[in-house]
Amino acid sequence: MAAGWAARRADGLWVLSAGGAKDAYFDLASVTKPMTSLAVARASIHKKTLGALLPASRGTPSEGSTLELLLAHRAGLEANLPLFAPLVEGRPVDVDEALNEAARARRPDCQGPLAPEGFAPLYSDLGYVLVGRALAEHAKTQDAGAAIERSVVAPLGLAEELGTARALEALGPRTRFAERVVATEVVPWRGGEIRGRVHDENAFALSGDGGSGHAGMFGTVGAVLTFGVAALDAIDRGRGALGTDDDLDWMVRPRHGGTLRAGFDGKTEGGASMAGKRCGPRTFGHLGFTGTSLWIDPAAEAVVVLLTNRVHPTRDNTAIRTARPLAHDELFGLALVVEHGA
Repeated sequence: MAAGWAARRADGLWVLSAGGAKDAYFDLASVTKPMTSLAVARASIHKKTLGALLPASRGTPSEGSTLELLLAHRAGLEANLPLFAPLVEGRPVDVDEALNEAARARRPDCQGPLAPEGFAPLYSDLGYVLVGRALAEHAKTQDAGAAIERSVVAPLGLAEELGTARALEALGPRTRFAERVVATEVVPWRGGEIRGRVHDENAFALSGDGGSGHAGMFGTVGAVLTFGVAALDAIDRGRGALGTDDDLDWMVRPRHGGTLRAGFDGKTEGGASMAGKRCGPRTFGHLGFTGTSLWIDPAAEAVVVLLTNRVHPTRDNTAIRTARPLAHDELFGLALVVEHGA
């Protein structure tokens, strides 16, 4: 496990503190999603339709959806599909066919024309699978992971601490990726213990040792903290290495039907929240299936990160559901002490 916090001091300087296995690389799982959203924002393509960017989606119910609605989980798609199923049977995956299947996966309750604010939200990996491929098509990169590395990782100077397995392995002795990466699950059809390859089955099937829009990035706790600080600066104030000329409020503004934003989730009010109790109501962030999390409180100017491999050796380990909010409260507590100058 690795954990850390960041806070802006009264003098304006950021303080970052990380502990635990701080040199280890963790499979970030869905903490990849905010990075995908920032890459889309930096490319200024969030208002473009999926069909305009992704040929495999044309002729499907999703072709007219904007990337923003897909990022906000409001394009009416099913939560997930086993696009990786051919691999289990020993057959290759036809990527274009899989993308077309994902784009056709409109829920029965989401028929008819798409309203400007989209359909009722349902958390959907499929939307990010499609956005990631559309992003790669626009950027002319091998996959979404490479596009994220170019437009998000590189400007932050994090190429040795944050990236796809393919990119981090390619740096050889500079990263010692194979030695430093933590294992995730033991999966018989994938040959046993997964280490240094993306845990998510669909990301593995579609991108191999690269990255998809919904999963595929690996990083250290310090790198994820640095990304979180840069995301806050870009979204809340339009500045920093990830800042753009566009207003990025669309990524984090509250939307109808729940807490899901466009690339992030919000804090659940009036009940249990995975973000914990100590962060403010404007807090946004994301969880990752492998046991990772990133939360950003813009009012307090605080960022917290928790990285674990809770799926090792099996995803049936659910103790993190209790541990997460408690850990986030402790981390926010440490950050707030610095922010208030105590």
